[in-house]
Amino acid sequence: MKFITEAAKQKYRRAIRSVYVPDDLNSITDIDPNEADPTSVGLDATAIDTIWEHAEAFYRTGVQPMLSMCIRKQGEIVLHRAIGHSRDNVLAKVETPVCVFSASKAISAMLVHLLAEQKHIDLLDPISHYIPAFAAKGKGSISILQLLAHRGGIPNVPEGAGMEILLDHDAALEALCDAEPLDHLGRTQSYHAVTSGVIMDELIRTTTGLNIKQYLDENVRKPMEMRYFSYGLPKKDRAIVALDKATGPKIGAIDNTIQGIIGVDPNAIGEFTSEERFYDAIFASANLFATAEESSRFYQMLLNKGEWNGKQIFSPLTVHKATHAFGKAEMDKSLMAPMRYSPGFMLGGSPFGIYGRNTQHAYGHLGYANIICWADPERDISVSIMNNGKLLLGPHLKSFFKLVGSVSANCPPV
Repeated sequence: MKFITEAAKQKYRRAIRSVYVPDDLNSITDIDPNEADPTSVGLDATAIDTIWEHAEAFYRTGVQPMLSMCIRKQGEIVLHRAIGHSRDNVLAKVETPVCVFSASKAISAMLVHLLAEQKHIDLLDPISHYIPAFAAKGKGSISILQLLAHRGGIPNVPEGAGMEILLDHDAALEALCDAEPLDHLGRTQSYHAVTSGVIMDELIRTTTGLNIKQYLDENVRKPMEMRYFSYGLPKKDRAIVALDKATGPKIGAIDNTIQGIIGVDPNAIGEFTSEERFYDAIFASANLFATAEESSRFYQMLLNKGEWNGKQIFSPLTVHKATHAFGKAEMDKSLMAPMRYSPGFMLGGSPFGIYGRNTQHAYGHLGYANIICWADPERDISVSIMNNGKLLLGPHLKSFFKLVGSVSANCPPV
């Protein structure tokens, strides 16, 4: 690289819409001083250093304005750091909240499981038992369980509707109830990127009288003493939230496909998610805001069989039901890749999986585009990797998968 001119570097950065990355990353890194000694929880002394080297390599690809991470091992925080800028000229902190996008769905799914635990619903019942309008156009037999496992028959935003409609709960519900199903028997696995959250929210509204934000606050956020971890963002926190930024090369065919799935041009995602209406909305599929530590805390609670600091947030049986496989790995019709789901989570795999090698017991969720949060009971870790660069394909992919794989490789099974 030292033989490449500065003009060539700038041209390359413009082509992939990357951010400036200084040679010295220490000046833009925030480290929690209370990180535990990794050897106290059975890790090799160099494990965290190795993982962080991969994190820095991922950041150096230039497509993430900020990156924040939190790893718990045996319940102890062994890595809690942030690097880069949350917005122009503002350094990211470990306390910076980030929109987790599709990783919101795992939390929303757990709330639906909690509805079942509280006897408000039965997961085997048809959705239409609680939302009669959903029976339209042959969807009457699709169950809540099938919806949670991405077999609900409504994977895409209805034709002619944009992401805007999903920010209006009543309008979105009407459109999805009136939608033609992909499979009226719920047999086809097809990732529901943004649609399923509307139905989950309505199930909670219909059976409890609370919306999903209120239900989350009452049953999870407040008992677990989290500051953020909620759908949308109050006005007082909007000046400190990480702003999303479209980065990476523009790829017409890929961008068009993504727009068909999520209902908004991916090149305009940063502008859309920084609008007041996005912060004001309750969008259970995609607008939960949290810090990396809060997301790791949630997954640690699941590892603890639903318990947090003496409070039973979910029953152990509820966690078991939510995190175990719903069928085998098969080709997903939306993602066009083999996926294995539980009723609410993306599962790991063996010999390879989205959480690294031999992670068949791990469960978690991806968020658009390189956000990933998971728990691995075999390794006794809960992990959150947050960022605000919005791209799928680009020069970062190899480094991203190396970072995720490094976490699992350096936290061996116990």
